[in-house]
Amino acid sequence: MIKSTSSPRAHLPGDFAIWIFIFAELLVFGIFFVAYAFARSYNVELFNASQSTLTREFGAINTVVLITSSYFVVQAVTAIKNDRSDVCVNWLGAALSMGAIFLVIKIIEFYGKFSVGISLSTNTFYMFYLSLTFFHFMHVILGMVILAAILIKARRGGYSAKDHTGVETGASYWHMVDLVWIILFPLVYIIR
Repeated sequence: MIKSTSSPRAHLPGDFAIWIFIFAELLVFGIFFVAYAFARSYNVELFNASQSTLTREFGAINTVVLITSSYFVVQAVTAIKNDRSDVCVNWLGAALSMGAIFLVIKIIEFYGKFSVGISLSTNTFYMFYLSLTFFHFMHVILGMVILAAILIKARRGGYSAKDHTGVETGASYWHMVDLVWIILFPLVYIIR
């Protein structure tokens, strides 16, 4: 008998369709990031001056919040793979809590800017800052809706060690949201 020397093929976690969606979303964000960098290169002083009005601490806290939430989602996937639906539900709840904290901090930031008259038309930096962060904000909301739906189904026993594709699908989307913020935060808040 001949044994195969090849290792098992790795597979993308979750449903393949989510990966098409993720790659499309990353492409859109990538185009935004390139446009931001291009616009910044033509008006560095304006971008630096406007960027200095942002609260970096809020951006840093939100980075930690999203990384923590991704860790919680990883734990949820691990739990369901071990047939621990109850533990999966708890981790998903914790991830949703982190998502809510992220949204609250962003709302505080948005309120701070809007309350002093800053809008999309204030200047090019704020147009990009508000557009990018609001677009990401909406993705966080969508991710939370997905995680909440998974949590409800997991609570009802809809996933198991043998059937956990839905949990992996939601986790993959949530990690994309996290990845985008990890690029967005230094690009908009830090790099000068």
